[in-house]
Formats: sequence, C-alpha cells, structure tokens
Amino acid sequence: MELKKHPDSDLFRKSSFYMSIGLMISLLFTVTAFEWKSFDDNDLVNLGALDADFEELQDIPITEQPPPPPPQVTPPEIIEVPDEEEIEEEIEVNLDVEVTEETVIEDVVFEEAPEEEAADEIFQFVEDQPAPLGGMKAFYAYVGKQMKYPAQARRMGIEGKVYVTFVVGKDGALTDVKVLKGIGAGCDLEAIRVLSQAPKWKPGKQRGRPVRVRMQLPIIFKLN
Repeated sequence: MELKKHPDSDLFRKSSFYMSIGLMISLLFTVTAFEWKSFDDNDLVNLGALDADFEELQDIPITEQPPPPPPQVTPPEIIEVPDEEEIEEEIEVNLDVEVTEETVIEDVVFEEAPEEEAADEIFQFVEDQPAPLGGMKAFYAYVGKQMKYPAQARRMGIEGKVYVTFVVGKDGALTDVKVLKGIGAGCDLEAIRVLSQAPKWKPGKQRGRPVRVRMQLPIIFKLN
C-alpha cells in the first residue's frame, strides 16, 4: 500500500529554508554596518601659514639700587705732647749709701685699720656662743634652788613654762631680762628675779672678741 505525503509538510520545509536565508542576509548587513568606517574630508590646517598676532614681550630692565654711602669716619685728633715736662717737686735721692752683705733691709709693714664694731650691737648667733659656768645642768640646778614658787600659783595649781629672753654682756652678766611667754600668777616675775640675780656666764665671742649676745631659755614651774 503506498503512503501519500501531506502537502503541509513541503510548505513547512520551504518556509524554514527561506527564513534561514533571510536571517543570514540580516546578519550580513549588521556586520557590514558595524565594520564600515567613514572619514571626514576636512582639510588640514597649516599652522605655519597663519598670521601670528601676538604682542611682543618687552624685556624689563633690572633696576639697580645704588649702594649706601660709606659712614663718615672722624679722623682722630692728634695732641702734641712735649717731650720734656717740668717737675715742680724735687725728689731727693741719696745715692751715697753703701750696701754690704751685712746690711739689713727693713720690711715695710702696712697696718690694717681696726674693725669698728657698734658699741650697742647685740648678736643672735656668734662663732662662740655664751654658756653658764659649769654647763646648763649646773645653771638649772641654781634656778631650782633659788626659785620660790608663788603662793597664788600654788593655790590655783598653775604649772607650766615661762619663756624668758636676756642679754649676756661682754663681761658675762645677764641683763635686759624679759618674758616672751608667761603663765601668770606671779611665775613670770619670779623667773625675771631669779635670772637677774644669776651668776655671770662665759661671754660670747665673734672673731675672738667678746660681744653682747641675746639668749632665750624656758623656766619650768612644777608643783611637787
């Protein structure tokens, strides 16, 4: 039995063929359009033929400043000094002196002016400080023996330290006894009385000379 071809199958094959050809042609046009180069026919400009209309640059001369004038130098004044000067005072020189090996030449001694010290100057600190004879222990033993406890201070039960100041003179005597800080009730006056009657101290010395020195001591009042 013989099979018959359908007419639509031939039509389909033909249309596919024509579509392939059309696709190829369109691709060819597209590639040709991208690869096509065009050049502008513009004339090249000759820069050398153009008229240069530039302003000529003028050279500016360098201004030279004149140097400052040199300082004026005053020439030194020349004073003529006579070669010979008259000496009014005559100096006698005795040249008739015989000098032998036994001649003794005396040295010239210049006496130093004595140092002036103020008569009433009172020192606070000196090279050799004043001190009681026998030491401070012996001095406080004397104060404790001579001191009389004031009756008023005893009744009121007052105890404490009386700070006194005094001057040790050039001869060692204690003078100008004063109270710096007291406790009252008769204790201050008793401290002044005892120190004013105290024996002489060894005087203070400055540069080997006795001087007046101000001292300060506490006097203790304590009930038994």
